[in-house]
Amino acid sequence: MSANATQAVRAPTREQCSARDAADTLAPLREQFELPPGIIYLDGNSLGAMPRTASARVAQVVNQEWAQGLIRSWNDAGWIDLPARVGAKIGRLIGAADNEVVATDSTSVNLFKVLAAALRIQAKRRPERNLIVSERDNFPTDLYVAQGLADLLNGDAGSGYQMLLVDGAEELEAAIKRDPALVMLTQVNYRSGRIHDMAAVTARVRRAGALMVWDLAHSAGVLPVELNASGADFAVGCGYKYLNGGPGAPAYVWVAKRHQDSFWQPLSGWLGHAQPFNFESGYRPAPGISRYLCGTPPIVSLAALECGVDSVLAAETYGGTFALHAKSRALTDVFIELVESSHTASDLTLASPREATQRGSQVSFAAGGALGNGYALMQALIARGVIGDFRAPDVLRFGFAPLYTRFVDVYDACEILHEILATRSWDTAAFHQKGAVT
Repeated sequence: MSANATQAVRAPTREQCSARDAADTLAPLREQFELPPGIIYLDGNSLGAMPRTASARVAQVVNQEWAQGLIRSWNDAGWIDLPARVGAKIGRLIGAADNEVVATDSTSVNLFKVLAAALRIQAKRRPERNLIVSERDNFPTDLYVAQGLADLLNGDAGSGYQMLLVDGAEELEAAIKRDPALVMLTQVNYRSGRIHDMAAVTARVRRAGALMVWDLAHSAGVLPVELNASGADFAVGCGYKYLNGGPGAPAYVWVAKRHQDSFWQPLSGWLGHAQPFNFESGYRPAPGISRYLCGTPPIVSLAALECGVDSVLAAETYGGTFALHAKSRALTDVFIELVESSHTASDLTLASPREATQRGSQVSFAAGGALGNGYALMQALIARGVIGDFRAPDVLRFGFAPLYTRFVDVYDACEILHEILATRSWDTAAFHQKGAVT
């Protein structure tokens, strides 16, 4: 019996998927979201669905707090407290203590802050260390920011801090043994969905005398994250993926309490000042995590983000991130089984770990053969109402947000995929035309 035939026997039926939905204790959480009819949304790893509460909350901020309250709302509506308040809620999802997280700025900006702070700490403790270690397949903005900071610190001399990019676990282990200043990794790889063992990696990094910086963009909200328990030093993450905060939502920054007052971050804006409304000409950093604030917070966006974070915290009643992770493993297992159950998918190769415990809440397939790089196939899927995304050079990504993705959604998406592959309806000029965003 062929491998595909074996998989076809194991692949679940739609009735079985429907039964799993009926037994799903997380199913009521789907009602929190506005989900367009006729759409199977498998791109929550890029942009989360909109919580139903968001539109009313944003309208309240705009029509009441801004229009009527005007500048009084900084106090009366608690605008000034939003970065800390939303940050504290995110902290519950990432294993942080009180007063360790603020919601502010973008992931890239926050990464610049923590990398600069980490290198300043190491410059005092271990000035001979100049390596910044990361993965070659890390999300590009992380690498760009780190390289830009290194170039800035090195100045015209061009020597000093160096980037060391590695491929795979063995190279990472070898790099850690080279006494780096810091290691910067994303917990869940954006392309493959592979999970790093946060506790194990952090322990090795800290034993080597380096500092550990984590990017949680693809893990917070769907995986149990334990920053303090792992002994990590710094972390950043975005608000618009699994936290459902809306396009361009503010990001967040976490700093372990042992580091918060060691050095202040270089973007020393007025809201990171100890007394911002004293309007002093000299900078005095605020105590604790507040010094990682910079400019005036985007209130409308923060209000929407709070709705998104609340939608994830609603899962605490049902087992929290552990239950969300268990469902995401089940959803992704079913998706892989169904995709591989037909010979039509012979030009698709699984690019994510097959073992569910090593995989985040996404599945990636690499395209090849007659499919070319797979871009046109993804466009054909989107045209049929199955929304995923494409990452160059050849990866089709499908994200499974356990708060709102159902097992029947997975089944129906795979049926549409196989129909498109069987009829080659993806191979039209319109689907090969690339848009600005893929």
